[in-house]
Order: sequence, then C-alpha cells, then structure tokens
Amino acid sequence: MEYVSLGKTNMMVSRSSFGSLPIQRVKDMEEAVSIVRAAYEGGINFFDTARAYSDSEEKLGFAFYGMRKDVFIATKSAAVTAEALRDDLSKSLEALQTDYIDLYQLHNPGFLPVPGSKDRLYDTLVTLKNQGKIRHIGITSHSLEIARSAALSGLYETVQYPFSLLATNEEIELVKLCEKNDVGFIAMKALCGGLLTNIPLAFGFIRQYENVVPIWGIQKMEEIQQILYFEAHPPLVDEKFRIEAMEERAELSGDFCRGCGYCLPCPQNIPINDANRMMQLLRRAPSENWLTPEWHEKMMRIESCTKCGACAQKCPYHLKPFETLPKHLADYLAMYESKK
Repeated sequence: MEYVSLGKTNMMVSRSSFGSLPIQRVKDMEEAVSIVRAAYEGGINFFDTARAYSDSEEKLGFAFYGMRKDVFIATKSAAVTAEALRDDLSKSLEALQTDYIDLYQLHNPGFLPVPGSKDRLYDTLVTLKNQGKIRHIGITSHSLEIARSAALSGLYETVQYPFSLLATNEEIELVKLCEKNDVGFIAMKALCGGLLTNIPLAFGFIRQYENVVPIWGIQKMEEIQQILYFEAHPPLVDEKFRIEAMEERAELSGDFCRGCGYCLPCPQNIPINDANRMMQLLRRAPSENWLTPEWHEKMMRIESCTKCGACAQKCPYHLKPFETLPKHLADYLAMYESKK
C-alpha cells in the first residue's frame, strides 16, 4: 500500500481509501465489520463516512473499537446552523465510539462558509478544533465554483469532489489547483455510483494524479479484494490504456448524475437529483428506503414533466435530466413491482 500526505493535514493516508456510504446496505453488523477490517488489514487507513449515511458511522465505530489511533476517520455534517453542527458532531462521536474526528467536513453546503458569517458554521468548526473534538477541517461539494473557492480560501484543509475517469478538463484543473495550494483532494464517486464497471480503467486514471485520494465505495468483500489487487498491481497507463479510456469516456460521459441538486426546484415538483440516479441509489444504499409508496408517488411525478429545460440550464455538469428521467422511471417501476 502506498501512502500520501493529505494536503497540509500531514495525515499519511492510503492512496486507496474506504468510502463508507455503501456499507449501510450490509445489514449484518459482523459482516460489515469484517469488510471494514479486511480493508484495514490490507493497508487502508483512511475511512470516510457521514452523519447522513444511516448506520455507517456505527459500523466503523464497532470495527475500530480499541484501535482508534490506528486509523484516520473522516465524517461530515450537512448542518446549516452552528447548533445543528454541534449536535451532528456529538452524534457522530457517539456512533463512532471516539472522542475526536480526524477530518470533519461540511457536507455539500450551497455556499462557502467563512469566518464571521451569520451562519457561524466555520467559526464553530474552529472552536471545535480548538477543543480537540476535530483535528482538521474540510468541505465536500458538487459545485466546481464552491470547490475552487474553498481550495483558494486557505480555510479548508481538504476538498472532496466527484472525480473519476469521466472528469472534465475543469475538474482536472481543480485537482491541480488543490495540489498547488497544498489542499488535500478526496475523490468521491470514483466509480460514478456504479456506472463505471471497468475497474482497471477507473483505477488507472485516478492513479495518474498523485495528490488524489479516492474513497472507493465498498459494500462487498470482493470489492475490497479487487481494490487491494490493483493497489498492488496498478494498471499500466500506456497508449492502449489511453485509447480504451477515451472510448469509455465517449460512451458514458453524458449519463452520470452526481445528485448535487442544483437542478432544483422543479416546476412540477419532481425530485430530479434523486430520480435521475435512482438505479445507482438502489444499488448502493438500502433499497427498502426507496421502494416505498412515498417514493413511488414521487417517481410518478416524472410523467408530468413538461420538458421545460430549466433543470438542464442549472446543471453544472451539462446534463439534460428531462431526456433521461423517463427511462429511470421505467427501470424503477420494474423493480418496484418485483418487490411487491
């Protein structure tokens, strides 16, 4: 396993790290703990989770009970007030069975929190850091503008942003900007929520950027074994690799919804961000959370889409959800009926 300093944090983290969103799908605690511990035994020492990922934090807490100092744990809060932020941290500390968080990240805020602002989010993070409850401050975002501003601000030690084989030139420039400013770059959605299935291509592409730490979303033992295999045997990035990568990008680049929500609100009240990646959610999160009468009603709103194009105009990734939503509805209905 190779390790890299995560920006100015000086945390030496594994270049292949563990994304804990999918582990919430593993219902058996012992099985989940065994997957997490297999990652650790394979050399992975950086584990990313969030308050929003149901029992993901709890599973990491059980996995690393009694060995807290051997790993780096990152979690996140989507709080929009200082009080809610403190409450989220308290719950995360309890679930993770720890008295500190190595990297505490603001979870996809719609703006860049700064010192002295009315929301008091950043000032609260500084206070928590001074109290020793968190050790480093980071931010996650789906907005290229916010991510770039965070990298330039000097306020955030890490930026977490979608980065994969399907990255645009602008996103590659963001990686370089973070490297220049000694800001750790954490790559979320390295497999595009399951859209990318050619693991050698996905792994090899990211491996070209030495400052990028991908958090591979893991929910099965074989997925950990696969990542550890490529960690030990990185794909050769040669001309053949570049041609295959280019072909993969050409085929898939127009389909990947990151779920950022910038397309909202919809005039027809369609939950576009979740609906447009519903099959990814069904694969990576507990399916029973989505195959419900409430979500069936929300998905059926797609039939009322007027194709006004407002979502496409607001999408930072230049997608056209109004063109893809009908297929997502059809796929969802087929799965919904099969579960009845």
